[in-house]
Amino acid sequence: MTVQEQGSELELRTWQVGSRTLKTGRFPLLMGIVNVTPDSFSDGGKFLAQGAAVRQALQLAEDGADILDIGGESTRPGAERVSVDEELRRVVGVISELRPQTDRLISIDTTKAEVARQALAAGADIVNDISGLTFDPAMPDVCAESDCGIIAMHILGNPQTMQVDPQYDDVIADVTTWLRLRIDDLTQRGIKPKRLALDPGIGFGKTADHNVELLSSISTLRSLGRPVLIGHSRKRFLAKVLGRPVEERSAGTIGVAIAAAEQHADMLRVHDVRSTKDALLAWHTCRP
Repeated sequence: MTVQEQGSELELRTWQVGSRTLKTGRFPLLMGIVNVTPDSFSDGGKFLAQGAAVRQALQLAEDGADILDIGGESTRPGAERVSVDEELRRVVGVISELRPQTDRLISIDTTKAEVARQALAAGADIVNDISGLTFDPAMPDVCAESDCGIIAMHILGNPQTMQVDPQYDDVIADVTTWLRLRIDDLTQRGIKPKRLALDPGIGFGKTADHNVELLSSISTLRSLGRPVLIGHSRKRFLAKVLGRPVEERSAGTIGVAIAAAEQHADMLRVHDVRSTKDALLAWHTCRP
C-alpha cells in the first residue's frame, strides 16, 4: 500500500530528500529510533555498541520503518552534552555499516554541524536537528551544501533547561510562528523549503498540557505547507495522561499515533515500529 493510494492530492505534502521525492499525508511515514547512547530516557545503553545499533536498525527496517533515525547524544530533560568526537565515535561507524545493508532512509539526529557533515558523508540522507538548526551556527551551511532532507524542530531553551517552568502566551501560535520563521530564515540561507520538514517538539520545553494542545492541532502546523513529524513515543506527558511508567507507555504511544494519523500527521517517530504500523494499518482499513 503506497501513500499515493492512501491520500488525496489535497492532503499530500511533498518532501525532497536527495534524489527521492516523498509524498506524505493520510498515512504517516514511520521513523524508527536508534539511540546509540548510554543515557536516553527509554532505551539508554541497549544499542550503544555498534553491532547492536546496526542490528536494531535493520530490525526496525524489517518491521516497517521508512526512516532509521540514528542519534549519539541523549536529549532527554537534563541530559549532559557530549563532545563532537564522542558523538562521531558513536554514530558514524553505525551509519557506514548500515548504509550498504538497507535502502531505507537514514537520518542523523544531531545539533552539531560536524557530526551532520560526517554522517552525511557516511551515507545519511536526513539531518534531524532538535534545535531547528540554531544551536550550531554552521549547521545551516552544512545542510545547504548537501541535498539532504532536513527536519527542523521547535525547542524552548535547551535539554538542560527546557523543562524548567516552560511558558507560552499561546503554545500553538507561538510554536507555529517560530517554525514559520525558521522556514524563512533557512530559505535565506540557501535551503529550499521543499527539503524541510517540521517538528513541534513534543516534550521539548512543554508541559503535558502544552503537548496535548499541540497534538490536537496538527492541522495548524500542516498549514505551513511542509510535512510535519510528531515525536511522542513513550514521553513523559503520557505519565500524566496514563499514570504509567516509561516501560508501560507503548499502548498510549500507539493511541497518540492513531490520533495523529487522523489529523494527517506526515511522519511519526517511534520506538515500537512493528506494533505502531500494525495499529495504523488496522485503523486505516476500518475507518469510514
